[in-house]
Amino acid sequence: MSPQMKIVRAPKSMQLLAQRWREQGQKIVLVPTMGALHNGHLALIRRGRQQGDKLVVSIFVNPTQFGPREDFSRYPRTFEADKQRCLAGGADALFCPEPDDMYPPDFDTWVNVEVLTSILEGAARTAHFRGVCTVVLKLLNTVTPDVAVFGQKDYQQCVVIKRMVDDLNLPVKVVIGPTVREPDGLALSSRNVYLTVEQRRTAGVLYQALSLAKEQITRGKTNPARLAGQMERIIRRNSDFEIEYIEFADPATLKRQTIVHPPAVILLAARLGATRFIDNVIVR
Repeated sequence: MSPQMKIVRAPKSMQLLAQRWREQGQKIVLVPTMGALHNGHLALIRRGRQQGDKLVVSIFVNPTQFGPREDFSRYPRTFEADKQRCLAGGADALFCPEPDDMYPPDFDTWVNVEVLTSILEGAARTAHFRGVCTVVLKLLNTVTPDVAVFGQKDYQQCVVIKRMVDDLNLPVKVVIGPTVREPDGLALSSRNVYLTVEQRRTAGVLYQALSLAKEQITRGKTNPARLAGQMERIIRRNSDFEIEYIEFADPATLKRQTIVHPPAVILLAARLGATRFIDNVIVR
C-alpha cells in the first residue's frame, strides 16, 4: 500500500510530479481508467504496480468518446470508493482532472488513427476513437509514463493505441492485461451495474458463444459465416441480446479473416436492453 498516495487534479501539477520522479530515476507506470473501478481494473493496477517504481491511476470520464445518444451523463461515478481501491492497490498518485482541464473552451486538436478506427467499434461509434486517442495521448503527455497498462476487454482500443504509440514514436511501452470475468464468463465492466437481475442471469451467454467458436477453430473449423451462425444461435436461444457484429480477425491488424485460422481474435458487440457489451477471445 502507498499511504502517501497523492490526489492530483491539475495536468500541470501532474507533469511537475512526474518530472520530479524522473529526476530521481524512478520508472513511471500509468493505468488509465474512467473510474467505477471493479476487479478487472484492480488486476490492471496490480499488474502496473509490478512494472515500475511509481504507479499513477487516472480517473477521467472522457466526454469526447461518448456519442450524443450514449451514456455519458449516467456513466457510474464512484470516486470515494475508487480512491480507496487505488490506495489499497499501491498507487502513488491518483490523477483525476476535470473536463475543462483536459478540454478548455478553445480546444481544437484531435488525434485520429485512420484505418483501424473505420471498422468494428469505429463503424458503430463514429467519433469514439477520435476521443479515445486524443485523451490517451493527453494522458501520456501529462503523466509521461514509461509503461501504460490497458485491458484486453477493449481489444480494438488496445490495437489502436499501440498503433498510435508506434506511429507517433511515443516513448512508452503498452502492456495489455487479460480480461477478468465473472464465474459465468461475463467480462467485468463498469456498465454491468445497469443490468436487471434477469439480464444478469443470462449475460454470460456471450462468453459461452465465444468459447464455442474458439473450440471449433482449434478443431480446424475455418468458415466464419458458419462459426458466427453457431454463436448467434447460442446467444439468441438463451438471451434477449441483439447482436451488432461478430468478426474473426488477425489479432495484430484486425484485418478480417475470410478463412479463420490461428492466431485469430473473435470480437463481438451486442445489446441487452439499454446496455451495450463488447467482448473477445484470442485463439492462439
